[in-house]
Amino acid sequence: MASLPPRARKVPFDRVHHGDTVSDPYEWLRDKEDPEVLAYLEAENAFTEEATAHLAGLRQEIFDEIKGRTRETDLSVPVRDGGHWYYTRTAEGSQYGVHCRAPIAGPDDWTPPSIEPGVPIDGEQVVLDDNEQAAGHEFYSLGSFDVSPDGRMLAYAVDVVGDERYTLRIRDLELGEDLPDEVADTFPGAVFAGDGASVYYPTVDDAWRPDTIWQHVVGTSGTDDQVVFTEPDERFWVGVGLTRSRRYLEIAVGSKITSEVLLLDTEHPEAGFQVVWPRREGVEYAVEHAIVGGRDRLLVLHNDQALNFELVAVDLAQPLDRSSWETVIAHDEAVRLEDVDAFAGHLTIDYRRDGLTRIALLPLDAGTTSLAGAAFTELEFDEPLFSVGTSGNPEWEQPTIRFGYTSFVTPSSVFDHDIATGTSTLLKQQAVLGGYDPSFYEQRREWATAADGTRVPISLVARRGVLGTDSPAPLVLYGYGSYESSIDPSFSVARLSLLDRGVAFAIAHVRGGGELGRHWYEDGKTLTKKNTFTDFVSAAERMIELGFTAPSTLVAQGGSAGGLLMGAVANLAPQLFAGILAQVPFVDALTSILDPSLPLTVIEWDEWGDPLHDPEVYAYMKSYSPYENVTEQEYPRILAVTSLNDTRVLYVEPGKWTARLRDVGAPVLLKTEMSAGHGGVSGRYERWREVSYEYAWMLDVLGRA
Repeated sequence: MASLPPRARKVPFDRVHHGDTVSDPYEWLRDKEDPEVLAYLEAENAFTEEATAHLAGLRQEIFDEIKGRTRETDLSVPVRDGGHWYYTRTAEGSQYGVHCRAPIAGPDDWTPPSIEPGVPIDGEQVVLDDNEQAAGHEFYSLGSFDVSPDGRMLAYAVDVVGDERYTLRIRDLELGEDLPDEVADTFPGAVFAGDGASVYYPTVDDAWRPDTIWQHVVGTSGTDDQVVFTEPDERFWVGVGLTRSRRYLEIAVGSKITSEVLLLDTEHPEAGFQVVWPRREGVEYAVEHAIVGGRDRLLVLHNDQALNFELVAVDLAQPLDRSSWETVIAHDEAVRLEDVDAFAGHLTIDYRRDGLTRIALLPLDAGTTSLAGAAFTELEFDEPLFSVGTSGNPEWEQPTIRFGYTSFVTPSSVFDHDIATGTSTLLKQQAVLGGYDPSFYEQRREWATAADGTRVPISLVARRGVLGTDSPAPLVLYGYGSYESSIDPSFSVARLSLLDRGVAFAIAHVRGGGELGRHWYEDGKTLTKKNTFTDFVSAAERMIELGFTAPSTLVAQGGSAGGLLMGAVANLAPQLFAGILAQVPFVDALTSILDPSLPLTVIEWDEWGDPLHDPEVYAYMKSYSPYENVTEQEYPRILAVTSLNDTRVLYVEPGKWTARLRDVGAPVLLKTEMSAGHGGVSGRYERWREVSYEYAWMLDVLGRA
């Protein structure tokens, strides 16, 4: 006989804001140091394990499929940086990668060395072995990883708890030994100065906001580190880096809607950091150093009166002098500019159009003196859905551009594009063992129509013959829809275990994301946030209307802010879904955003609104926050997955939500990783087991277990 589900006890607690009283009897679950809280979470885990015990065989089967399709002993495509090629090896049986390097043959060596799994490259040196760093720990995450310009030193930082506090260390790569330098509680993003004599790194405040940049002199104690910059405004994060030219050290300061950049000329450090454009509320910008016609220029990608951003070149000495600006790429309502990179001989631009990512190139020849109206050349691809972006290009002077490409049916691929010849060479494509044939699968784009008439794109992939038959297919509908984050089509080895069982997979590109430009984001945040939820419902209804699936064979999936989406649609349209998978879900949103002492809350006010001080925002958030809107209705099966040490979405949110769902008889399960953070478990085998667990649960809901 199955055990009864755990029931959290109720402790009277009222929350009062703007004259409104909310009863919150499960708020006591917030104290993770309380033995009763831990005991409750363990009881929930035990109940969930019992309720899913019949899926143990299927979980193992899926795990074996993922493992069997994955080339476990492998290595990444080497990236040239300075005098070495850098790459990461993985070995069968090892949870983590090994970071290596090998010397370049000479200054004109731009052809990556031959990569053969399990075979060392000539002159190979181990830079950092993540398996050694992780030994003896249940969790491991590598944050900072930066090699000094001369290739002598490595700055790296690790987290072995899952709370995203990283310990920074310096390794002498010639000696293969760590120096005595050690700095605790840093944030990812440490970077060497141009001379390699010091390291700049960020730390966080009590609300987990990166607020301070420090300078650490290599070979000294962390107690002697100097504060370089501190941002007092609680809405802003800070980060540090170098321009690609390595001429300027850059401190980037940004909220959700406003940014500011400070530059330090490493050739004239005595001048200190200089602000490029003083911050103005609602204006975002990023800068890149370029040399055009022998002149130093700053490329500024900004949204000042340009919703989808435009690219201008400005005078480095007088960046605010509009008379010297050149419009490189003008604002376009149909094109969202996302990133620009400058090299000694060319520029690249990353952008999106028609819901897909794109890249384009502009050679800079010796006669180039102006960038006004520059004619970039777009790289073309022949699939209807794909994702592409530049990456792995650390050098200032290089004749090629490295980019990555993938789609629902094309495994992740790495190309080098020759600027002079215009040809792209495939360097590596993700191996899929066991005879994968992309022609067995199809991908397509469909559109749903929201209640207000807005057309919402949906990207789908399935085995050929699954969609559009007389019999509705099992379908997993994924959604996110926040922070202007776009969920682009990409290949997944693990997903094949769903597709090959006749399950279709779809992404609802709901408002709040960035797939269709900045307006798509603006129409799904703050006081328009409900569009995110209703768009997802419209996408589900469209899948049913087309005959692709039915409510009895439809599962919704989303994580973090996408978990908020899951909680909202569970209340809004439970009849459309057989199951809902909510991963680290932000389901107690109003409680969190009301408390400025919690991690990230003040920063989040630009995204969700400020319910603490604004009654209208409070009422709006209360009307959709999943925890407050659980009602007596028939819910689909729900699995909530969370992590005890998550600093972004606290475990207490799904803990309280599932307790309240159980009060109304919802068939809900809660699974808490007791030694992980926001990203879940660490180690590739553990991640595969986690995916296998979730897939088995979804297949059970869909009747394919």
